Amino acid sequence: MEKKQNAAGGSVVIGGKAIGPGHPVYVVAEMSANHLHDFHRAVEIVHAAAEAGADAIKLQTYTPDTITIDSDKPYFRITGGTIWDGQTLYGLYEDAYTPWDWQPRLKEEAEKLGLACFSSPFDPTAVTFMQEMQMPAYKIASYEITDIPLIRLCARTGKPVILATGVARPEDIRLAVNAVREENNHQIVLLKCVSAYPTPYEDVNLRMMPGLGETYHCLTGLSDHTMGSAVAAASVALGACMVEKHLTLRRADGGPDGAFSMEPEEFAAMVRDIHIVEKALGSSEYHLTPQQETEREGARSLFVVKDIAEGEELTAENIRSIRPGDGLPPAMTAEVMGRHAVRRLERGEPLRAGDFQ
Repeated sequence: MEKKQNAAGGSVVIGGKAIGPGHPVYVVAEMSANHLHDFHRAVEIVHAAAEAGADAIKLQTYTPDTITIDSDKPYFRITGGTIWDGQTLYGLYEDAYTPWDWQPRLKEEAEKLGLACFSSPFDPTAVTFMQEMQMPAYKIASYEITDIPLIRLCARTGKPVILATGVARPEDIRLAVNAVREENNHQIVLLKCVSAYPTPYEDVNLRMMPGLGETYHCLTGLSDHTMGSAVAAASVALGACMVEKHLTLRRADGGPDGAFSMEPEEFAAMVRDIHIVEKALGSSEYHLTPQQETEREGARSLFVVKDIAEGEELTAENIRSIRPGDGLPPAMTAEVMGRHAVRRLERGEPLRAGDFQ
């Protein structure tokens, strides 16, 4: 049975920024393979993330040999209608991995710019390497959510553990969340995710996200592989406290993940949209703002629309509901009709309670 943690009021801290209810949505730029094995391009992506308003840049810490083996057997060949069909896993990861000697330098560059820098480890050596770099969080990729020993290693660091749920069945999520908590680590964020690149909009099922939080008592967010920013912004309305999107310099530059990554201008627009939605959500308590209270003065009310002599009956001919709101409320129309004026009333006067009997 999961203990209730981070369900409604808890928070997680990454790089000095709190994540959770009452805090700004935490936006993560995923570099992945978009560096195209050019260190200077990787640095440019870090700068682009900072300029676009991201809170963190995320790397991936593996080599082809730590994530799979070099084999041409059918098990290791990619199929299924992906953008990588026909390649072997080893070949894809050889093309996509981020050299480990870059990562401390990229982290240092990110921190100079006010960005947190963390990564996804794919084996125990990567966890150790990330510990040596003092990375502030560990992101478990969708396909690693069943690797409970790896998750436990990350949890033992005491740092936040972010779990992507892309290929996870409910039992996988339960086992992963419990594994983190059994290591006395309660800093968990579950990311709704679909492992399709790019993800068709109809497959996203954002409405699942609040249920993840309620079922597993965790903070929730979105790891988004759709095109554009609409889904990411919409997730905020459903309670996302973290949003992750791939960032590249230009999709036309290519690379394993380029086709479904955002360009810097798009990423910046998404960040703005996320914070606009966040601001617009406001409070669930119904009330009028001071501006609305002022504008209410322009609402309809009962006015004299034809001169009325003292003692004359109030009728639909001489009293009407019109703008503005200086007279009695229109809800009193039935109560007013048939009464008699206690003084002479001029056309254009708001009808007051003391004007009739």
